[in-house]
Amino acid sequence: MSLAVVRSRALAPGHTPEVKVEVNLANGLPAFNIVGLPDLEVRESRERVRAAIQNSRFEFPARRITVNLAPADLPKASGHFDLPIALGILAASAQIPAAALINREFAGELSLTGELRPVQGVFAMACGLARRDSGAAGPAPELFLPLQSAPTAALVPGVKVYGAGDLLSLCAHLAGQQQAQLPLCEAPSLPPESLSQIADMAEVVGQASAKRALEVAAAGAHHVLLVGPPGAGKSMLAARMPGILPPMTDAEALASAALLSATRAGFVPRMWRQRPFRAPHHSASAAALIGGGC
Repeated sequence: MSLAVVRSRALAPGHTPEVKVEVNLANGLPAFNIVGLPDLEVRESRERVRAAIQNSRFEFPARRITVNLAPADLPKASGHFDLPIALGILAASAQIPAAALINREFAGELSLTGELRPVQGVFAMACGLARRDSGAAGPAPELFLPLQSAPTAALVPGVKVYGAGDLLSLCAHLAGQQQAQLPLCEAPSLPPESLSQIADMAEVVGQASAKRALEVAAAGAHHVLLVGPPGAGKSMLAARMPGILPPMTDAEALASAALLSATRAGFVPRMWRQRPFRAPHHSASAAALIGGGC
C-alpha cells in the first residue's frame, strides 16, 4: 500500500480542528515534501522524522514522499505532527498495519533517536476528539500521545488515552505484539476545587458598596466596571472576585482547561476548576488585551 491516512488535530483559537495526514509514496527520484499550509516547525519535521525512523530500526523508503495536511486552507503549526507523519510513512510502506490507524488519533514531537517529547494542547485535542465522537455508537476513540503528556489528556471523559515513550514501542503496540502493549493512562487525582491560591474577599476592610456590587455581579453573571483614582482598591477587589464566583460546572471546567492547554503556559492539574483571572498592566494596548498570539 502506497497511501496511508493518519488522523491528528491542529491548534486553533478556541478549538482543535481535525487534520488528516495523508502520506503517498510514488516512484521517482527520492524526495520528501509536505504541503497543506505547514509552518516552519512542520516543514522542519522532515529531518526529525527521517532520523527517528532510521534510528528506530525501520527502513526509510527511498521514494518520492508527499505528505498532505488536510484541510489545505488551515494553517498547521507545532511539532506534534511529527508522529502522525512518521506513522503515515511506515503504514504506506507496509512496515506497520494501516488498519491499526483507524479510529485513532496521534500527536507527538519526535527526537532524532525516536523518543517522543511532550507537546502542548493535548487537553484541547482530547476535548475535540470527545466532542467529535459524542453520541456515536461503538468503542471509545483512542488518542496516542507522548508519555509525559498523556495523563493530562486522560482527564477528558470518553476518550482512551495511551502514552508512548518512543516510536518503536508505539509501532509494536499497533502491530499487535502482546509483549509491547501500551498501558491505558489514568487521570491524575485532582482536588474538587483549589481555593488556597485565590485571594479572599474577607480580607478587604471597608469598601461596603464596592463589595456589594461585586456580590450582585457574581450572583447574576453581570459585567463590572471599576472606576476610581489610583490606590482606591480596584485591583484588590478585582483579584478577589474569583473567590466569590459560583463553582465551575463540569462543562465550564473542561472548556477553561482546553483553552489553557492551547496556550504556551499550558494547563496543569492544580488549576482544575479554578476560575481564570488575568491582571494586565494598565499600559497594555488593545491588541495585547484581546490577543496577538498564545
